[in-house]
Amino acid sequence: MCVGLVSMSQLKSILSRAGALLLGSALSASALNAPSLSSSAAMETHKTKVCIVGSGPAAHTAAIYAARAELKPLLFEGWMANDIAPGGQLTTTTDVENFPGFPEGILGIDIVEKFRKQSERFGTKIFTETVNKVDFSSRPFKLFTDSRTVLADSVIISTGAVAKRLSFAGSGEGAGGFWNRGISACAVCDGAAPIFRNKPLVVIGGGDSAMEEANFLTKYGSKAYGDEDGKGVLGGLKVKNVVTGVVSDLKVSGLFFAIGHEPATKFLDGQLELDEDGYVVTKPGTTKTSVVGVFAAGDVQDKKYRQAITAAGTGCMAALDAEHYLQEIGSQEVGAESGLCAKL
Repeated sequence: MCVGLVSMSQLKSILSRAGALLLGSALSASALNAPSLSSSAAMETHKTKVCIVGSGPAAHTAAIYAARAELKPLLFEGWMANDIAPGGQLTTTTDVENFPGFPEGILGIDIVEKFRKQSERFGTKIFTETVNKVDFSSRPFKLFTDSRTVLADSVIISTGAVAKRLSFAGSGEGAGGFWNRGISACAVCDGAAPIFRNKPLVVIGGGDSAMEEANFLTKYGSKAYGDEDGKGVLGGLKVKNVVTGVVSDLKVSGLFFAIGHEPATKFLDGQLELDEDGYVVTKPGTTKTSVVGVFAAGDVQDKKYRQAITAAGTGCMAALDAEHYLQEIGSQEVGAESGLCAKL
C-alpha cells in the first residue's frame, strides 16, 4: 500500500546489512556490530548450485525451497537497487492485508523481514550486495558484484519491477507529499483500504491497465468528501485542459498511477530474451528463460498480476525448476563419467 514509518530498530536492521553476509535467523546485537564482509573478503569467488538475485517474495520463496532441498543457495538482495531498499516494493508498503496468514494485516517491512529470517533458517546465505553484471555465455554461470564473483550451476532472476510515477508538487514522500496518504500505484493492492473507500478516486493512465484499474476501483470509490474529512491526506487535484488552458479543481481523495512498470533487467545486458516492455520471457507454464539453467520469477517476468502472492508462487516454481535442472545435468555428468570409465 503506502510508505510507512520505519522505527530506529528497523532502520538499523536494514543499514547494518549493507555489504554483510548474514547467517542464522534473527539479527543479534553481535551481527549489528560485525564488520562488513565486503571489505574483508574483497573480490572473493563463491561457487554454488543455485544463485538467487532479488529480495522480495519471489526470491525468498525460491530460497526457502532451494535451501530445504539441500541446494545451499546464495541470495543477493541488493542494496538500494532501483532506489528501493532490500525487500523490494513491499518495503514501500504500510499494511499488507492480502497475503494469507496475517488476518490482522502486517507491515510491508515486517513481512519482508519474516521472509528473510525464514530463508536464513534453512541455510540460505544472504549478501546485501547488488549484482551488476552477469555472464550466461558458458557454464558455470558467472555473476558479479562490486566485491564478489559467483560461479553458479543455476540462476534464479527475481529482481522485480518498479511502478512508474509522475513527479509533480505533492506527489512525493515526506513533508508536503501525499505518496501513501492518497497517492498509490496499485489499485488492486490499495483500493480496498479505508483511506479510499467511498471516496472519489482518479486513475492516471491511458492504457488497458489504467482502464482495468479504474474499473476495479468502482467497487470502492463512490462518494465525494470535503477537504475537512481528510486532514493530511490528498483532498484534490488541479487539472489543466491542454487545449483551452483552463485550470479546474477536481475534488478527489485518491490518485492512482497506472502508467506502467519498469522491470529490473538492465543488468542482464541482453543475455536473456526480453519482451517489448523489458520483462524476462519465460516458457509458458514454467520459469525457464531463453538460457537453459537460468530461471525467472516474480514481477520481473509477470506484467499482468504483479502481486506478492503470485510472485511467491513463481518463486516456488523457479526453485523446483532449478532443482529438476540440476538433477538432469547431474545425471548427464554421471553418465558421461560412466561412459569414460567403460572406454578405459
